[in-house]
Amino acid sequence: MTTGEAQRAVPKITRGSCHCGAVHWEFRGTIPDATICNCTVCRRYGVLWAYGYDGQGIHVEDETDALAAYICGSRSLSFNFCRRCGNLVTWRALRPSRNGETRIAVNLRLAEPAEVADVRLQRFDGLHSFEDLPPDARTVADVWF
Repeated sequence: MTTGEAQRAVPKITRGSCHCGAVHWEFRGTIPDATICNCTVCRRYGVLWAYGYDGQGIHVEDETDALAAYICGSRSLSFNFCRRCGNLVTWRALRPSRNGETRIAVNLRLAEPAEVADVRLQRFDGLHSFEDLPPDARTVADVWF
């Protein structure tokens, strides 16, 4: 097996953790994009979301029960924070879809910058239209301060 074949056989794993290290997440596979949203919650937190399904590509490890949920608005999702350091770690649907999968997103700002720098941004208007906005050429590196 060549090096290229070996790299294709092993899925990429991107990892992140809250500041204190109590909560960790893994995104298995290539992250297609990171959503930057202007809703009343996301713009205040400054998050960059990578979406998937709980236990299917995204795995969250919270061995000490450090996550606390904030549920607002439509009560269809929770924003999950580390109760020790305050970092926003995930967004999680409160109900599974019809096929039993639970939508989840992880905050890419908790990953190492070099690991996610090339992920392209998807702008989402969560404030007015609740629709994706036209793509531009920006990546995570363009909004990383």
